[in-house]
Amino acid sequence: MSPTIHVAAIRLDAPSTDADRFIVGQDPEGHWVAVEIRGRAGGLFRSRKDAVDYAENETDHRPDAVLLSGDRIELRI
Repeated sequence: MSPTIHVAAIRLDAPSTDADRFIVGQDPEGHWVAVEIRGRAGGLFRSRKDAVDYAENETDHRPDAVLLSGDRIELRI
């Protein structure tokens, strides 16, 4: 049985800009992660859909603002 993963998201007190972009992928343990490319926001999520939904909401659903990564990524807090 795998451990329960709770959704966790952070946003630092930096003003968002139209240039905010997120990368969504899995960390080395296989958890879904969404990370703002400058490290100003991000989160650990139960599913790919939850991670993408978070990233899309943070970027006001702008086209091309959310990138999916085939490489492992890490959420650094």
